[in-house]
Amino acid sequence: LIFVRPPSSLFAKENLNRMSEQQLNLYDRLINEPSNDWDIYYWATEAKPTPAEFETDVMAMLREFAKNKKREQRLRQPDLEYLFEPTR
Repeated sequence: LIFVRPPSSLFAKENLNRMSEQQLNLYDRLINEPSNDWDIYYWATEAKPTPAEFETDVMAMLREFAKNKKREQRLRQPDLEYLFEPTR
């Protein structure tokens, strides 16, 4: 896993455009409230239990993404153009 600001921008690129408004709010809370980014990394990789207030469907999505079941090479962060693509 390569994280720029957990959860990684690779996760964001794959998931933000299909999240509901509620999920986007949960994601925003997840990446902005914990004071230590390493906590998010440990929760995503299941090295430490996720606190109840962050145990959401978005955290479950992040944990699943972190498992990298397709064994994708994740050596570089995506270009940021996806942030400016029109929503579908």
